[in-house]
Amino acid sequence: MELKDLKSLIKLVTETDITEFNLENQDGKIHIKRGPEKEFIQVSAPQIAAPVAAAPAPVNDAKVAAPAAEPVANEMYDAVPSPMVGTVYRKPSPDAAPFVEVGDIVEMGQTLCLVEAMKLFNEIEAEFKCKIIEIVKEDATPVEFGETLFLVERL
Repeated sequence: MELKDLKSLIKLVTETDITEFNLENQDGKIHIKRGPEKEFIQVSAPQIAAPVAAAPAPVNDAKVAAPAAEPVANEMYDAVPSPMVGTVYRKPSPDAAPFVEVGDIVEMGQTLCLVEAMKLFNEIEAEFKCKIIEIVKEDATPVEFGETLFLVERL
């Protein structure tokens, strides 16, 4: 492939909504990708000391919802966080099978789920080969930035 052809492809990708482009022919392979790289954040939970007996707190008539317990990732498991605020979809369509289930072995680059943000569906891919240990977010549930979607074990 000549340089002018390569420049034309790069211009096509940058001037459109295309975020990734692959071309393979007898001359070789070309992979063009634009946009920010996915960021994985791993957070360890603080150690909790044994509770100390205290005087009971006064009861309020207004019901206060307790925050949902976030699964704790230990040293054996990695957390796959959401890179954005949106809605998690575990399936490509309502009548399709989920992308992954607990116990599945996932290859690097394989789609784990979709996160819909502002009417755009973003594929969340595995950054390394792993085994799905726990599915933290269920289908069609809201998710915040950095919130854990899956717990996985590196293979």
